Amino acid sequence: MIAVIAALTACNGNKFHIDGTLEGASDTTTLVLEQSSNGEWLIIDSVKVNKSGKFSVSAPAPEVPNIYQLRLGNQAICFPIDSLDHLTITAKLPNLATDYTISGSDHAELVMKIDKEAMQFAGGKGTAAELQAWKDKLSRQIAADPSGIVAYYTINKYIDGKPLFDPMNDNDLRIIGAVANSFNSFRPDDPRTNYLVNLLLDGQRRRRAMNAPNDTVFADVASLIDIKLQDNNGKEFTLSQVAAANRIVLLDFTAYTTEISPQLNKLLNDIYQQYHSRGLQIFQVSVDQDNVAWRQAAQNLPWITVFDPQSINSRNIGTYNVTGIPTTFIIKNGDIVERVEDAARLKSAVSKYF
Repeated sequence: MIAVIAALTACNGNKFHIDGTLEGASDTTTLVLEQSSNGEWLIIDSVKVNKSGKFSVSAPAPEVPNIYQLRLGNQAICFPIDSLDHLTITAKLPNLATDYTISGSDHAELVMKIDKEAMQFAGGKGTAAELQAWKDKLSRQIAADPSGIVAYYTINKYIDGKPLFDPMNDNDLRIIGAVANSFNSFRPDDPRTNYLVNLLLDGQRRRRAMNAPNDTVFADVASLIDIKLQDNNGKEFTLSQVAAANRIVLLDFTAYTTEISPQLNKLLNDIYQQYHSRGLQIFQVSVDQDNVAWRQAAQNLPWITVFDPQSINSRNIGTYNVTGIPTTFIIKNGDIVERVEDAARLKSAVSKYF
């Protein structure tokens, strides 16, 4: 959590500012300023309203755009902060979460509009056709700026405890995929990117599980399903042939543009150097959106690294039921004997087979 806050907050002393008026408040009313961390709200400051109902609060400007909220009890006003924004919020009690206006930022005003439109469907109001028409409009907005903070906010919007864009709905999942792919391409270092990719992969996994294809790897121990891809020199490698030629193979699904990649590859290198002479090989599949980072890294890696041009939409991702990056499978004698999703236990897992 500390790492996420550090990544989202600049260290240069720059701040964003919020001024406002809360009608109906007393001088004991305290508003809490919170910052989003992929589904969790982290308290970063609080401010008391004066006798005139006015308040002012500042906080370190985020390094990348993020979502914030001003909360009073169980009511909150959400808004994005791009950097050095200066917002003005006017609200009234007792309905803080519905009776308010925001100015000073186009993105903040758009989020306010989305939230107020969502109120028209809260509590079961509105027909299914009206809801779908609204979602279609939002989808067009997302398509215009899929790597923007408003797109991120929209696909994570809930109404009455249910996701507005449901990963279990094929159309909604396509919209989620557009945002995840765009963040992966244009914001690889954004702390939200890995979350969005995993959100997409989890939705794809659950959709495939409903259809229960016969060749999907759900269990920790299963027969090998072949993969045929090219390395950075254009040489084609087949997983089944690599497994036949080596005692143990680590099938690793990864993305070189994720923050964990350098640390993971260092761990894999330690394992490779320790066990390669005893029959271990690594078959690493990159699902990066762009192959540039993969090509640069692959030149310096001693094991087999191949690129899947279909990225997170790949059939290989679905076949192997990969729901998060990285995911590693241990293959022995042509069979998958263990699935490892926690990199911290990979070295001890591999050691059992030597």
